[in-house]
Amino acid sequence: MIHTSDVKPNIFPYGGDGTKSEIDRLQDLSASVALNRTKIREIGTDGAIGWKASAPTVSLTLRQLEYGNIEFYNKLANKADNNTLVDFEDLKTTAADIACYKTEESTGDFLATVWYPKQKLASFSVNIGDPDASLERNFSLTGEDEITLQGDNQYLIQIQKEIETGETGDFDIVIGSGDYANYPDPVLDPDLSGNNYMLRVSRTRAGVTTDLVETVGYDYVHGTTTLTINDCELGDVIRATYSATTYISGSEPFVTNTSDEAEISADCCSIYLATSNYVYRLQSVALDVSFERADYKEIGNKEVVLRGAKDITATATLGRFLEAYTVEEILRGVSSDYGKIDVREFPTTGSNLIIKVYTDNTKSTFKLGYRVTGLNVTSFDKGTPVNDYETQNVVVEGDGGCVSSVEDVWE
Repeated sequence: MIHTSDVKPNIFPYGGDGTKSEIDRLQDLSASVALNRTKIREIGTDGAIGWKASAPTVSLTLRQLEYGNIEFYNKLANKADNNTLVDFEDLKTTAADIACYKTEESTGDFLATVWYPKQKLASFSVNIGDPDASLERNFSLTGEDEITLQGDNQYLIQIQKEIETGETGDFDIVIGSGDYANYPDPVLDPDLSGNNYMLRVSRTRAGVTTDLVETVGYDYVHGTTTLTINDCELGDVIRATYSATTYISGSEPFVTNTSDEAEISADCCSIYLATSNYVYRLQSVALDVSFERADYKEIGNKEVVLRGAKDITATATLGRFLEAYTVEEILRGVSSDYGKIDVREFPTTGSNLIIKVYTDNTKSTFKLGYRVTGLNVTSFDKGTPVNDYETQNVVVEGDGGCVSSVEDVWE
């Protein structure tokens, strides 16, 4: 059997110049695969005459403990490793590969890599369940493929190269030599005939990522393990993805992050409305950001060729015991103890919600912040249970926002 401690989850940006990394503080990863096959019948025949196979739908859900690092958002947004701000808009058209390296517990033998190519973000959420809870992040992703690499093809390997001065034109990558001396030889794709050793070769140029076609965009000679990328330009980012029998020598698929917090608790957070109004007495905060995906194929091609999201909806629910009407006053835009809170009079110009995350409850070291803009009140949820305290949840909805590792970006 495979214990979860022997599952090593990784994320590989599909575009941009960011590098692959392990997925830290992951608590759960679930996959759902629908093959989308339809039975074909005809009038005059009893039973099916065949099946139509459409592109599968592969859905992933990931649950992380919040650890105050922007890294995973950068990978999803295909941003550079040192990037400090991810706008929600940055996540509309990007994709990333998720790969899990698996080892059998009793024997210690490596079993397989399960690869989910080109996963797109459908939604994410940040939840603070109660004043004693640990913060959690949840991500829902969607794609079209799940590929298990095993046997001689058991390891997923990716070479990433940015074209520098003097390397333009046709550029050779010799696997097992020079900068790539520790990389294993590619293994032939058993599903394809001929010289098919590369699972995918892509090029990112001026922010646009393209899958290259063998003999047109690249050539690979297995006898010399030479991958030639044709017509390179300065700044091109090349990613060559293949399967191998062994992993990169001297490397591991997963390195435990010991520098960030193991988890971050609710008392290490500060919640603000309208940028500078600290909100007291909150019992729970739930931020949900959903993307109305619009991913399209084309006639003559089985792959998705256009990725996007028609709309972004950010919804926040603030739960509290009803002690005062401070939240309503802030959202209404009136002063403390204003004499009348009429639900018809809430403005439609929008407000801001900011969640600041610190290393500890002294709040002296900022780690990460979430900002949602254009918020409008959509509903109030009141609760008056017998022999208990009255609650009032406020639900606000917006269409924009960002995640940042710099505190004063909103000041």
